[in-house]
Amino acid sequence: MTTELAEKAPPQYVARRYPWRTVGIIVVLLVGLWGAITVATNERFAWATVISYLFHPKIMAGLGMTVFLTFIAMVIGLLLGVLIAVMRVSESRTLRWSSGLYVWFFRGTPVLVQLVFWYNLGYLFPQLSIGLPFLEPWVSVPTNSVVTPLLAAILGLGLNEGAYLAEIIRAGILSVPVGQREAATSIGMSRAQSFRRIILPQAMRVIIPPTGNETIGMLKSTSLVSVIALSDLMYSAQSIYSRTFEVIPLLLTVSIWYLVLTTILSFGQSKIEAHYGRGATAAERGIANRNELFHLLRRPGKGA
Repeated sequence: MTTELAEKAPPQYVARRYPWRTVGIIVVLLVGLWGAITVATNERFAWATVISYLFHPKIMAGLGMTVFLTFIAMVIGLLLGVLIAVMRVSESRTLRWSSGLYVWFFRGTPVLVQLVFWYNLGYLFPQLSIGLPFLEPWVSVPTNSVVTPLLAAILGLGLNEGAYLAEIIRAGILSVPVGQREAATSIGMSRAQSFRRIILPQAMRVIIPPTGNETIGMLKSTSLVSVIALSDLMYSAQSIYSRTFEVIPLLLTVSIWYLVLTTILSFGQSKIEAHYGRGATAAERGIANRNELFHLLRRPGKGA
Protein backbone atom coordinates (compact mmCIF):
# COMPACT_ATOMS: atom_id res chain seq x y z
CA MET A 1 0.00 0.00 0.00
CA THR A 2 2.80 2.38 0.92
CA THR A 3 4.59 1.55 -2.31
CA GLU A 4 1.47 2.33 -4.39
CA LEU A 5 0.99 5.73 -2.65
CA ALA A 6 4.63 6.53 -3.25
CA GLU A 7 4.22 5.71 -6.91
CA LYS A 8 1.09 7.87 -7.23
CA ALA A 9 2.45 10.83 -5.25
CA PRO A 10 3.25 13.83 -7.44
CA PRO A 11 6.94 14.48 -8.02
CA GLN A 12 8.57 17.11 -5.85
CA TYR A 13 10.28 19.92 -7.77
CA VAL A 14 13.25 21.71 -6.25
CA ALA A 15 14.13 25.14 -7.57
CA ARG A 16 17.53 25.24 -9.19
CA ARG A 17 20.00 27.39 -7.32
CA TYR A 18 22.40 29.83 -8.98
CA PRO A 19 25.03 30.77 -6.40
CA TRP A 20 27.24 32.62 -8.88
CA ARG A 21 24.30 34.75 -9.96
CA THR A 22 23.89 35.89 -6.34
CA VAL A 23 27.61 36.64 -6.16
CA GLY A 24 27.39 38.65 -9.35
CA ILE A 25 24.45 40.70 -8.03
CA ILE A 26 26.36 41.46 -4.82
CA VAL A 27 29.45 42.54 -6.78
CA VAL A 28 27.43 44.80 -9.06
CA LEU A 29 25.65 46.40 -6.09
CA LEU A 30 28.94 46.99 -4.27
CA VAL A 31 30.58 48.52 -7.34
CA GLY A 32 27.53 50.71 -7.97
CA LEU A 33 27.47 51.85 -4.35
CA TRP A 34 31.19 52.64 -4.44
CA GLY A 35 30.75 54.64 -7.65
CA ALA A 36 27.78 56.59 -6.27
CA ILE A 37 29.65 57.46 -3.06
CA THR A 38 32.75 58.49 -5.02
CA VAL A 39 30.80 60.76 -7.34
CA ALA A 40 28.78 62.28 -4.50
CA THR A 41 31.73 62.97 -2.20
CA ASN A 42 34.33 64.15 -4.75
CA GLU A 43 34.37 67.92 -4.40
CA ARG A 44 35.90 68.37 -7.85
CA PHE A 45 32.60 67.46 -9.47
CA ALA A 46 31.28 70.74 -8.01
CA TRP A 47 27.63 69.66 -7.89
CA ALA A 48 26.57 73.04 -6.49
CA THR A 49 27.98 74.71 -9.60
CA VAL A 50 26.26 72.14 -11.82
CA ILE A 51 22.89 72.90 -10.23
CA SER A 52 23.46 76.65 -10.53
CA TYR A 53 24.03 76.32 -14.30
CA LEU A 54 21.12 73.95 -15.03
CA PHE A 55 18.69 76.79 -15.77
CA HIS A 56 21.21 79.41 -16.82
CA PRO A 57 19.70 81.60 -19.62
CA LYS A 58 22.48 80.71 -22.04
CA ILE A 59 22.11 76.99 -21.33
CA MET A 60 18.32 77.20 -21.79
CA ALA A 61 18.73 79.03 -25.10
CA GLY A 62 21.15 76.34 -26.29
CA LEU A 63 18.73 73.66 -25.13
CA GLY A 64 15.97 75.22 -27.22
CA MET A 65 18.24 75.30 -30.28
CA THR A 66 19.15 71.63 -29.76
CA VAL A 67 15.48 70.61 -29.58
CA PHE A 68 14.65 72.70 -32.65
CA LEU A 69 17.50 71.22 -34.70
CA THR A 70 16.50 67.70 -33.70
CA PHE A 71 12.89 68.30 -34.70
CA ILE A 72 13.52 70.04 -38.03
CA ALA A 73 16.26 67.58 -39.05
CA MET A 74 14.01 64.59 -38.34
CA VAL A 75 11.12 66.15 -40.26
CA ILE A 76 13.37 66.74 -43.28
CA GLY A 77 14.87 63.27 -42.87
CA LEU A 78 11.45 61.59 -42.76
CA LEU A 79 10.18 63.43 -45.83
CA LEU A 80 13.34 62.65 -47.78
CA GLY A 81 13.45 59.12 -46.37
CA VAL A 82 9.96 58.26 -47.61
CA LEU A 83 10.71 59.75 -51.04
CA ILE A 84 14.08 58.03 -51.42
CA ALA A 85 12.73 54.71 -50.09
CA VAL A 86 9.90 54.73 -52.62
CA MET A 87 12.44 55.48 -55.36
CA ARG A 88 14.63 52.64 -54.12
CA VAL A 89 11.83 50.07 -54.55
CA SER A 90 10.60 51.60 -57.80
CA GLU A 91 10.53 49.63 -61.03
CA SER A 92 12.36 52.47 -62.77
CA ARG A 93 16.07 51.79 -63.00
CA THR A 94 16.85 55.51 -63.18
CA LEU A 95 15.02 56.20 -59.91
CA ARG A 96 16.69 53.24 -58.19
CA TRP A 97 20.17 54.28 -59.28
CA SER A 98 19.76 57.97 -58.46
CA SER A 99 18.31 57.22 -55.01
CA GLY A 100 21.04 54.65 -54.40
CA LEU A 101 23.65 57.28 -55.28
CA TYR A 102 22.11 59.67 -52.75
CA VAL A 103 22.19 57.05 -50.00
CA TRP A 104 25.72 56.00 -50.93
CA PHE A 105 27.08 59.55 -50.71
CA PHE A 106 25.35 60.82 -47.56
CA ARG A 107 25.88 57.58 -45.61
CA GLY A 108 29.46 57.29 -46.78
CA THR A 109 30.68 60.71 -45.64
CA PRO A 110 30.83 61.90 -42.01
CA VAL A 111 28.10 64.29 -40.93
CA LEU A 112 30.79 66.59 -39.51
CA VAL A 113 32.34 66.93 -42.97
CA GLN A 114 28.92 67.67 -44.44
CA LEU A 115 28.26 70.38 -41.84
CA VAL A 116 31.58 72.09 -42.56
CA PHE A 117 30.98 71.78 -46.32
CA TRP A 118 27.60 73.53 -46.18
CA TYR A 119 29.02 76.16 -43.86
CA ASN A 120 31.76 76.93 -46.43
CA LEU A 121 29.54 76.71 -49.50
CA GLY A 122 30.26 80.38 -50.22
CA TYR A 123 33.85 79.45 -51.05
CA LEU A 124 32.62 77.38 -54.04
CA PHE A 125 29.69 79.59 -55.03
CA PRO A 126 30.16 83.19 -53.84
CA GLN A 127 26.79 84.19 -55.31
CA LEU A 128 23.45 82.40 -55.45
CA SER A 129 21.52 83.40 -58.55
CA ILE A 130 18.04 82.82 -59.95
CA GLY A 131 17.45 83.04 -63.68
CA LEU A 132 17.70 81.23 -67.00
CA PRO A 133 20.89 79.37 -67.97
CA PHE A 134 23.47 81.35 -69.98
CA LEU A 135 21.56 84.61 -69.40
CA GLU A 136 21.88 87.39 -66.87
CA PRO A 137 20.41 86.30 -63.52
CA TRP A 138 17.26 87.94 -62.29
CA VAL A 139 18.33 87.89 -58.67
CA SER A 140 21.77 87.40 -57.19
CA VAL A 141 22.70 87.43 -53.49
CA PRO A 142 25.87 86.57 -51.56
CA THR A 143 25.87 82.91 -50.53
CA ASN A 144 27.02 83.65 -46.99
CA SER A 145 23.97 85.84 -46.41
CA VAL A 146 21.70 82.89 -47.29
CA VAL A 147 23.59 79.88 -45.98
CA THR A 148 23.83 80.96 -42.36
CA PRO A 149 25.17 78.62 -39.65
CA LEU A 150 21.57 77.66 -38.84
CA LEU A 151 20.76 76.75 -42.45
CA ALA A 152 24.06 74.91 -42.82
CA ALA A 153 23.22 72.86 -39.71
CA ILE A 154 19.72 72.07 -40.98
CA LEU A 155 21.02 71.02 -44.41
CA GLY A 156 23.86 68.93 -43.01
CA LEU A 157 21.78 67.11 -40.41
CA GLY A 158 18.58 66.78 -42.46
CA LEU A 159 20.15 65.50 -45.69
CA ASN A 160 22.33 63.05 -43.81
CA GLU A 161 19.42 61.74 -41.77
CA GLY A 162 17.33 61.32 -44.93
CA ALA A 163 19.80 58.73 -46.23
CA TYR A 164 19.61 56.62 -43.08
CA LEU A 165 15.83 56.86 -42.75
CA ALA A 166 15.47 55.92 -46.43
CA GLU A 167 17.09 52.55 -45.74
CA ILE A 168 14.99 52.04 -42.59
CA ILE A 169 11.76 52.82 -44.45
CA ARG A 170 12.80 50.66 -47.40
CA ALA A 171 13.37 47.72 -45.04
CA GLY A 172 9.92 48.31 -43.55
CA ILE A 173 8.30 48.38 -46.99
CA LEU A 174 10.04 45.17 -48.06
CA SER A 175 8.93 43.46 -44.83
CA VAL A 176 5.27 43.61 -45.98
CA PRO A 177 4.37 40.43 -47.90
CA VAL A 178 3.95 40.81 -51.66
CA GLY A 179 0.49 39.32 -51.34
CA GLN A 180 -0.67 42.49 -49.59
CA ARG A 181 0.23 44.55 -52.65
CA GLU A 182 -1.40 42.07 -54.99
CA ALA A 183 -4.58 42.03 -52.89
CA ALA A 184 -4.74 45.84 -52.94
CA THR A 185 -4.29 45.86 -56.71
CA SER A 186 -6.99 43.21 -57.17
CA ILE A 187 -9.61 45.43 -55.49
CA GLY A 188 -8.78 48.38 -57.72
CA MET A 189 -6.40 50.39 -55.53
CA SER A 190 -3.72 52.44 -57.21
CA ARG A 191 -0.09 52.08 -56.18
CA ALA A 192 -0.28 55.29 -54.17
CA GLN A 193 -3.46 54.20 -52.39
CA SER A 194 -2.12 50.74 -51.58
CA PHE A 195 1.10 52.27 -50.26
CA ARG A 196 -0.69 54.80 -48.06
CA ARG A 197 -3.48 52.54 -46.77
CA ILE A 198 -2.05 49.01 -46.82
CA ILE A 199 1.74 48.88 -46.97
CA LEU A 200 2.88 51.83 -44.86
CA PRO A 201 0.67 51.08 -41.80
CA GLN A 202 2.02 47.53 -41.67
CA ALA A 203 5.59 48.66 -42.30
CA MET A 204 5.42 51.03 -39.33
CA ARG A 205 5.98 48.10 -36.94
CA VAL A 206 9.41 47.64 -38.52
CA ILE A 207 10.12 51.35 -39.09
CA ILE A 208 9.33 52.78 -35.64
CA PRO A 209 12.02 51.14 -33.43
CA PRO A 210 15.07 52.11 -35.56
CA THR A 211 13.54 55.52 -36.29
CA GLY A 212 13.26 56.15 -32.56
CA ASN A 213 16.91 55.23 -32.19
CA GLU A 214 17.78 57.57 -35.05
CA THR A 215 15.91 60.40 -33.31
CA ILE A 216 17.90 59.88 -30.13
CA GLY A 217 21.08 59.69 -32.19
CA MET A 218 20.13 62.92 -33.97
CA LEU A 219 19.61 64.66 -30.64
CA LYS A 220 23.19 63.86 -29.70
CA SER A 221 24.54 64.56 -33.20
CA THR A 222 23.34 68.16 -32.93
CA SER A 223 26.33 68.77 -30.65
CA LEU A 224 28.48 68.66 -33.80
CA VAL A 225 27.07 72.02 -34.94
CA SER A 226 29.26 73.66 -32.31
CA VAL A 227 32.11 73.47 -34.86
CA ILE A 228 30.27 75.97 -37.08
CA ALA A 229 29.63 78.33 -34.16
CA LEU A 230 25.91 77.64 -33.81
CA SER A 231 24.70 78.20 -30.25
CA ASP A 232 23.30 74.79 -29.42
CA LEU A 233 23.50 73.23 -25.96
CA MET A 234 27.13 72.15 -26.31
CA TYR A 235 28.33 75.42 -27.83
CA SER A 236 26.57 77.41 -25.09
CA ALA A 237 28.38 75.40 -22.43
CA GLN A 238 31.69 75.86 -24.24
CA SER A 239 31.20 79.61 -24.43
CA ILE A 240 30.67 79.70 -20.65
CA TYR A 241 33.55 77.48 -19.53
CA SER A 242 35.96 79.20 -21.93
CA ARG A 243 35.55 82.24 -19.64
CA THR A 244 35.08 80.61 -16.24
CA PHE A 245 37.26 77.48 -16.75
CA GLU A 246 34.55 75.38 -15.04
CA VAL A 247 34.83 72.66 -17.65
CA ILE A 248 33.64 69.61 -15.69
CA PRO A 249 30.57 71.27 -14.10
CA LEU A 250 29.41 72.61 -17.47
CA LEU A 251 29.92 69.22 -19.16
CA LEU A 252 27.91 67.59 -16.38
CA THR A 253 25.15 70.16 -16.88
CA VAL A 254 25.05 69.37 -20.60
CA SER A 255 25.03 65.63 -19.87
CA ILE A 256 22.09 65.98 -17.47
CA TRP A 257 20.01 67.79 -20.10
CA TYR A 258 20.88 65.25 -22.79
CA LEU A 259 19.86 62.44 -20.43
CA VAL A 260 16.56 64.18 -19.69
CA LEU A 261 15.78 64.63 -23.38
CA THR A 262 16.78 61.08 -24.36
CA THR A 263 14.64 59.70 -21.52
CA ILE A 264 11.62 61.64 -22.81
CA LEU A 265 12.25 60.44 -26.37
CA SER A 266 12.68 56.84 -25.21
CA PHE A 267 9.38 56.98 -23.33
CA GLY A 268 7.62 58.40 -26.40
CA GLN A 269 9.19 55.74 -28.60
CA SER A 270 7.91 52.95 -26.33
CA LYS A 271 4.37 54.36 -26.49
CA ILE A 272 4.44 54.62 -30.29
CA GLU A 273 5.82 51.08 -30.58
CA ALA A 274 3.04 49.81 -28.34
CA HIS A 275 0.45 51.60 -30.50
CA TYR A 276 1.65 50.15 -33.79
CA GLY A 277 2.42 46.75 -32.27
CA ARG A 278 -1.11 46.13 -31.04
CA GLY A 279 -2.16 44.34 -34.20
CA ALA A 280 0.92 42.11 -34.18
CA THR A 281 0.46 41.31 -30.50
CA ALA A 282 -3.16 40.33 -31.03
CA ALA A 283 -2.20 38.14 -33.97
CA GLU A 284 0.50 36.39 -31.97
CA ARG A 285 -1.94 35.90 -29.09
CA GLY A 286 -4.48 34.38 -31.50
CA ILE A 287 -1.89 31.94 -32.85
CA ALA A 288 -0.90 30.98 -29.32
CA ASN A 289 -4.54 30.38 -28.39
CA ARG A 290 -5.12 28.24 -31.46
CA ASN A 291 -2.01 26.18 -30.71
CA GLU A 292 -3.11 25.69 -27.12
CA LEU A 293 -6.57 24.55 -28.28
CA PHE A 294 -4.97 22.18 -30.78
CA HIS A 295 -2.84 20.55 -28.07
CA LEU A 296 -5.88 20.20 -25.80
CA LEU A 297 -7.78 18.40 -28.54
CA ARG A 298 -4.82 16.15 -29.20
CA ARG A 299 -4.77 14.87 -25.60
CA PRO A 300 -5.94 11.28 -25.05
CA GLY A 301 -9.70 11.10 -24.96
CA LYS A 302 -10.14 14.68 -26.28
CA GLY A 303 -10.36 14.07 -29.97
CA ALA A 304 -8.45 12.59 -32.84
